[in-house]
Amino acid sequence: MSYKISIRFFDDREVRAVWDEENSKWWFSVLDIVAVLSNQDDYGKTRNYWKYLKAKLKREHSEVVSVTTQLKIIAPDGKSRLTDMLDYNGIIALGKQFPAKSANRFIEWFTYSANTIDGKSKQKAYNLFESSFIEGIEVGTTKGLQQIHAYLFGGLYDFAGQIRQKNISKGGFQFAMARYLDATLRRIEQMQENSFDEIVDKYVEMNIAHPFMEGNGRSTRIWLDMMLKKRIKKCVDWSKIGKKEYLDAMVQTPSNSRKIKMLIKNALTDEINSREMFMKGIDYSYYYEEN
Repeated sequence: MSYKISIRFFDDREVRAVWDEENSKWWFSVLDIVAVLSNQDDYGKTRNYWKYLKAKLKREHSEVVSVTTQLKIIAPDGKSRLTDMLDYNGIIALGKQFPAKSANRFIEWFTYSANTIDGKSKQKAYNLFESSFIEGIEVGTTKGLQQIHAYLFGGLYDFAGQIRQKNISKGGFQFAMARYLDATLRRIEQMQENSFDEIVDKYVEMNIAHPFMEGNGRSTRIWLDMMLKKRIKKCVDWSKIGKKEYLDAMVQTPSNSRKIKMLIKNALTDEINSREMFMKGIDYSYYYEEN
């Protein structure tokens, strides 16, 4: 079976999924879902609870058990092991076995997330890895960043790929003024990108410029990885950078970029051609943007 790994996040908990190319559908980790629905952090207790629940459902001749399959996925000990997986309908059925309050909130998230702008954009980001479009993206230029943004958000935002004409701010911080944005982007484009420090400095400046009305972070992180891949044969394993520490470090960058440089440097990998690394990067990149 040809498959790829994805990670979703519910209440900051990982929900891992495997794409089944043959049957064109996602399979979701049952243990991850059980941990979410039972609010359990202990892997052993989660596994034992699923063992108990699985036996109970089997006695009741529940379809949840009959449609469960096993696929290999990375276990907490770092080894690839077979684990129980359910498809979309199976997860909905499993969720209904838990108390209404927790199950309803989870099912609402599970069924809604793929149909949001972010959900649709995320699927486009997955597709980018295997698209011929990626070969034509300019590396390290404003045009290249616009190409990425247009690909991710085309058909979702009417301003996809377009440099903003309005001022925007976030958390009290004013991004580059719209009337000076063209000059700012020309200056950033001329920045060197031959070393790790130069590349991250360029990334930081582009983040401060925030050239689009929405979707800056998701686009710019791909832009950063493309520079790292081309110039120093590295990319970022974003799963090694926690959401809070990343956001805290980025808040500091207008005055001090040392923290974000340290985080990125410690997360560098030479797996630049790994589809799984790219997909994982997309999962975490979109997770950073969740409220």
